[in-house]
Amino acid sequence: MQTLLTQLTQRVAAAEDDILAFFREIVAIPSMNSDIKEVGQRIGAEMQKLGFDQVYVDKYGSIVGKIGSGPTILLYDSHIDTVGIGDPAQWEWDPFQGKVENGMFYARGALDEKNSTPGMVYGLALARDLGLLEGFTAYYLGNIEEWCDGVGCQAFVEWEGVKPDFVVIGEPTKMKVYRGHKGRIELEVVCKGKSAHAASNHMGDNAVYKMLPVIDAIDKMGPNLRQHEFLGQGKITVTRISSVSPSDNAVPDECRIFIDRRVTFGDTRESVRAEIEAIIPPSQQADFQVLDLVYTEPSHTGAVFAYEKFFPAWALAKDHPFVQAGAQTVQALWPTDDPFGQGKWDFSTNGNYWCGKAGIPSIGFGPGDEIYAHAVNEHVSLKDVVEATKFYALLPMMVKKGREMAD
Repeated sequence: MQTLLTQLTQRVAAAEDDILAFFREIVAIPSMNSDIKEVGQRIGAEMQKLGFDQVYVDKYGSIVGKIGSGPTILLYDSHIDTVGIGDPAQWEWDPFQGKVENGMFYARGALDEKNSTPGMVYGLALARDLGLLEGFTAYYLGNIEEWCDGVGCQAFVEWEGVKPDFVVIGEPTKMKVYRGHKGRIELEVVCKGKSAHAASNHMGDNAVYKMLPVIDAIDKMGPNLRQHEFLGQGKITVTRISSVSPSDNAVPDECRIFIDRRVTFGDTRESVRAEIEAIIPPSQQADFQVLDLVYTEPSHTGAVFAYEKFFPAWALAKDHPFVQAGAQTVQALWPTDDPFGQGKWDFSTNGNYWCGKAGIPSIGFGPGDEIYAHAVNEHVSLKDVVEATKFYALLPMMVKKGREMAD
């Protein structure tokens, strides 16, 4: 093992300049609003340079790299789209070229989630070169996630016919192994009223006013939501409100609110709907609808994969063999008393699909701290971007070792 670790350290050190140049280049390519075509091409070119067996764009538009032909399928997942930059005036540096300060790289997407792509791509190539992928077929999947967790992943499984045995999610974990997070359900509540001229508003039925008690009740639901000892307590937030009116001088006859409901184990689509329906005034039930939402936006290829906006909570046990393989990889590379840290994300990831829906054992590992995601000061340690390559290269061996011990 020590000889292997020495070889791995030497090879990562030799590739450091290439890893960081690749990283800076993909961050410099804007990939907002799920448009990953150009950045996917750049990632594909790097995988071709490194000798991946196959590099292609799948039907949905994800960039895919494949190495090996073994019976065990290991997939590394990184979403390569980002949120927008918001108000440009808030940025003191170019959000895509970024800046380096005290070893930290500040740029849009540097953390969320182009942080893990260089390490995954180079890590798989190094694993192959060091003979660590024997028995594996390994994939890198650079996908669309930012707007709808898991849509690109399920499209890959169903349309490409590839179902992994294990998945590593590259969202930031502070270089620890994460094993789950809460899920979420997105809903809309629609209230109907009756329009009238604003000068004669007493003749109308204001849909906005009818919605106010529902909003107030949602605001008060938080402390009573279900709690889980590892994942934490569920949350609920009204994130958007809109109304429909014939003009600015008329009583609105429709009001809509969008709800983000973070769920834990025990929460279901049915139970969440029931919570919302229960706070609608009984006398006005006929005027309200609670709508389940389905994502149907086309990808950059024009493909549409209808995806319910239900994202289940998930978690693997701490002693799960795949979790332990991840922990042993961390321990071998950077000995620590705690390879897990908090062990979970506060936000949601593609793990909602991989483990939550498809039941595929999944863990998270990536450089950076999630609290800086989507922020103007989004940043990641350049050292950790390089170091993470070692984890992605060594993990297959630890997975294989764990399976052999179990057998």
